[in-house]
Amino acid sequence: MKKLLIIDVAALGYELLRAGGRLEFDGLRFAPAEGVFPALTCTVQASFRTAGPPAGHGMVANGRFFRKLARVMFWEQSAGLVGGRRLWHGFRSRGGRVGMLFWQQSLGEDADVLLSPAPIHKHHGGMIQDCYSAPAGLYQSLCEAVGGRFNLMRYWGPLASAKVGDWIAAATAALLLDGKTAPELCLTYLPTLDYDLQRFGPAHKRSTATLARLFDQLRLMLAAAKRNGYQVLIFGDYAMSACAGGPVFPNRALCESGLLRTRSISGMSYLDLHASRAFALADHEIAHVFVRNAQDIAPARQVLANLPGVAEILDKDSQKAAGLDHPNSGELVITADGGRWLAYPWWSKNSQAPDYARHVDIHNKPGYDPCELFFERFGWPPMCVSSDASRVRGSHGTAGPGRQVAWAATFDLGQPTGSLIELAEAVRTWLDAP
Repeated sequence: MKKLLIIDVAALGYELLRAGGRLEFDGLRFAPAEGVFPALTCTVQASFRTAGPPAGHGMVANGRFFRKLARVMFWEQSAGLVGGRRLWHGFRSRGGRVGMLFWQQSLGEDADVLLSPAPIHKHHGGMIQDCYSAPAGLYQSLCEAVGGRFNLMRYWGPLASAKVGDWIAAATAALLLDGKTAPELCLTYLPTLDYDLQRFGPAHKRSTATLARLFDQLRLMLAAAKRNGYQVLIFGDYAMSACAGGPVFPNRALCESGLLRTRSISGMSYLDLHASRAFALADHEIAHVFVRNAQDIAPARQVLANLPGVAEILDKDSQKAAGLDHPNSGELVITADGGRWLAYPWWSKNSQAPDYARHVDIHNKPGYDPCELFFERFGWPPMCVSSDASRVRGSHGTAGPGRQVAWAATFDLGQPTGSLIELAEAVRTWLDAP
């Protein structure tokens, strides 16, 4: 039975490696590949596991708008959110075991080994840190092997750091060394680069140091893979670009036009998705704009066309050409100009911000918020997250010059013709070959 370790590395862009002189590593040479659009974690991972575009699997962003509920949900983990046949279907049907470590939307997946953060949020505040694992005792055994528990505070928020990659790399290596539990196909995820590249930008010295830390983590996993007869594929899910131009606020524009509605509660402004005619689900450099009635599409488009920092507006025909035409997509999809990103807030004064704006609250915010990577310099309550979107220095989500991702493999995948989806299809073919 073939054995393969697939390592998805957040923000592993080809230009980042080229500029840092890192295209060769431990006998591997990284090659460029065109990414998936939108270039977002959940979208790319869904495209890789199905070897298909978002139009097929439906994971069109890191968040979803459920129209019947009038509710936005970000970072939900059910595998049922991802449609399509998995690239390991044939491999598993022949007896190959599959494992997924820290991949998004993995809970309930057609796999034998699973590990994913799954904290318990207490009713009166606070959190019990834990991970979901299958088999049930896997998390505990990996904690013992690594020498400590997984720290969710290092995975996201102002304390997020490359240390979380150290834990995941060590846990992955420990799993490969476990002759009883180790799956023949293991997919793992390293978020190591994600934090400093967003905080400081790809060219900052802090990001350069984090890149070196990443290669230490890769070296550990490569050694474990070699010792246990695994081939290895490393790929980046997106490339990060510098954000010198600052944020763009599509929901503010929609609110000022009257298309987006809010409720004032104790002086705070909360989104009213039941009454809003249009709103933008902002996610890094792209946003899905959901418009309730067809007659409001043109007015919404005009508002956004007049907003400085919006680069493109994709209607359904344009989305079809981009492989994004799925019922989960917005009536419009907008992208940010180079060097800018799309922020979710609709309020203009900090005093109007909803309560969750000042906290790490990835599930309640109706948009991705990289400000959660920073503590507020001067704010209340103490230790709250920043409300200053201008502090963000790196983002991703769109394609363009310098936005190719990097990949390398220890084995022959034939000649993938240049995209991540084609690379995934080549992996499927390799797994299915005798």
